[in-house]
Amino acid sequence: MMQGILLSAGSDIDVMVHGLFQYKFFGHEVWITTTHVSLLFVMLILIGFSIAAGQAIKKGAEVPGGFQNVVELIVEKLDGVVDGTMGKNSPKYRNYIGAIFIFILFCNVSGLLGLRPPTADYGVTFPLGVVTFILIHFNQFKYQKPKDIWKDMCSPLPPWLPIWFPINVISELAVPISLSLRLFANVLSGTIIMALVYGLMGWVATIWPAALHVYFDLFSGAIQTYVFCMLTMTYVSNAIGGEE
Repeated sequence: MMQGILLSAGSDIDVMVHGLFQYKFFGHEVWITTTHVSLLFVMLILIGFSIAAGQAIKKGAEVPGGFQNVVELIVEKLDGVVDGTMGKNSPKYRNYIGAIFIFILFCNVSGLLGLRPPTADYGVTFPLGVVTFILIHFNQFKYQKPKDIWKDMCSPLPPWLPIWFPINVISELAVPISLSLRLFANVLSGTIIMALVYGLMGWVATIWPAALHVYFDLFSGAIQTYVFCMLTMTYVSNAIGGEE
C-alpha cells in the first residue's frame, strides 16, 4: 500500500493513481485510492494547523511573536492579494480564496513528504474549476441584467446578430476545463519528472535532486496556486462588474 502512496519507494516508482482497497456503497464498488490517502494527509495537516492558529489568535498578545506572527502574516498577505485584485468585492471572497490558496499550495508541495500530490489527479482539480465556474455565473446573474449578459455573449457583434453566441458559450464552458487542466498538467509533469529522476538514478539520486524539488514542488507549486486563485478572482470580478 505504502509503495502506491509514496513516490520515493525505491525502483518500483510510478505516478499512476492506484486503488488501495474497495468497499460496497449502496450496491456499488467504491475504491479508496492513493489520491484519497494523500488528501487525508493534507487535510490532517491543515486541520491541525487551523486548530493551532485559532488557539494562537485566541490567546494572542498585542505584540505578536512566534507562531502568532506567522499566522497573522499569512492572513495579511492573502487578504492583500484578494483586496488588490477584487477591490470593494474582496470582503465576500477573502475566506474562500484564502482557503483554496492554502489547500492547493499544501497539495502541490506534498511531494516534499514523498506523497503523490493530490492535484496531480484531475479528479481533484476539476471540481475546483467547477466551483469557480459556478461562482462566476452565480455572480453574473446576480449583478448583471439579462440584456447585458446577452449583449456580452453576442460580442463583438451587435446583440441582434448573435453569430458569436455559440462560440462565446463554448469559451465559457471551457473555463473550468482550462483552469483545472493548467493546474493538473503542471503538477503532474513535475511529479513525473521527479519520479523519473528517482527511478532512473536509484541511490545516486539521494541528495542532488533537492534542487529539483525546490523548483517542481515549491516554486512551481506556489506559482500554479497563485495563477489558479488569481484567475478565479479575475473571472468573478468581471462577472460582478461595477456593482457592490
